[in-house]
Amino acid sequence: MLTIDADALKEDRGALRLLAWAGGIFVVLTAINYVWTISWTPGIPRDATTLVVGRDFLNFWMPGVAAWMSDPGRFYDPQIYHDALSAFLGPDYPGQNWTYPPGIMLVMAPLGRLPYLAALGCWTVLGLAVFVWVLSRSVEHRWALVPILLSPAVLFCLICGQVSLFTAAMLLTILAGLDRRPLLAGVLIGVLTLKPQLGLLFPVLLAASGRWRVFVTAAVTGLAIAAAATVVLGAQVWSDFVLKGLPVQNLILDDPLRLATLYHPTIFTNLHAIGMGYGAAMAVQACFAAFGVGAVFFAYRFRRDADPRLLAALFLACSICAVPYFSSYDAVAITCVAVMLLETGKLDAPGRVLAKLVYFLPVLQIALGTWHIPGPALIPPAFAAYLLMRLIFAGETVSGWALPFAGRRAANMS
Repeated sequence: MLTIDADALKEDRGALRLLAWAGGIFVVLTAINYVWTISWTPGIPRDATTLVVGRDFLNFWMPGVAAWMSDPGRFYDPQIYHDALSAFLGPDYPGQNWTYPPGIMLVMAPLGRLPYLAALGCWTVLGLAVFVWVLSRSVEHRWALVPILLSPAVLFCLICGQVSLFTAAMLLTILAGLDRRPLLAGVLIGVLTLKPQLGLLFPVLLAASGRWRVFVTAAVTGLAIAAAATVVLGAQVWSDFVLKGLPVQNLILDDPLRLATLYHPTIFTNLHAIGMGYGAAMAVQACFAAFGVGAVFFAYRFRRDADPRLLAALFLACSICAVPYFSSYDAVAITCVAVMLLETGKLDAPGRVLAKLVYFLPVLQIALGTWHIPGPALIPPAFAAYLLMRLIFAGETVSGWALPFAGRRAANMS
């Protein structure tokens, strides 16, 4: 059993108070600036970037609208999609891209029947409700919700209208319920194929730990979503996705203006920001991905019974190491687990520093990325390396995790 040091617990909770105050100040200042710079012109308001409020939600709502049209896959063509946005929002609207797999059209079809602002409101309220519900059943003390809800990752997710509150709730539920709720965990992993970069290492985790029931359930769910999209939308939608949609993501990474460096705390984008060529940066990214795969395989093969929070944090950190495309708002899940580790006094001094850096990862990436300065991308692999060393040398185990849907409030520790 893991023994909790009282002094360490006191320091960790002091760190959480610091994060709550710092996060709260950042949220207030950012919210004031955001609202102040909104253009309240007739139609849909636009923020300082000239994008509509909700920004990325437009790329979720439009697939919902397209689901009710014939030949919806045509919108994977960047020019056709841009023309559709221009017809809806005016010819001066800046370009956006739609690159999510076809299954997203089925998920978003109900919201596609609503006007944009009404759909955005439903999306935001539902996302917060699901996230807070799952999170309240995952933390040991309700006060730990405060620094999480005031975190930069959550704020950026709300501003961008992104799906990260839903995916974070899914990731927390999956990682806490691999053994207690294997069917639910498998179904949720299958649903994550709609945003595949977040679940890229789940096959490694499941194979290493021998959780084949979860593996099969996830595979069946993913195939069922793909089959449903084919039946409802037509087989052509997959050809459009592969030939037109996927290349757009690569164009974003290889953008000569390096706009992605603002938002993506990955090894590839940090190296590309300082002028390293696409091939060389991707080769270095592949090395970090190999580390992530190896670390997850080792941890879940040989330390399967270790503290679940350490394992979850390692998995999420390695998931960032493994991909070149990972946005700052996607850091909601790892922010949650970093706060949970601080909440329960399981980190030493280096761990506390790394947990704080993880908490502020989105801010650091945007601040340094604005000037194409690398560095934030090293935070996830550093955190992963620290956690891996803890798992290798400390031999820490704990009897459980407060599981969503399990009705347990805290792990039993001695």
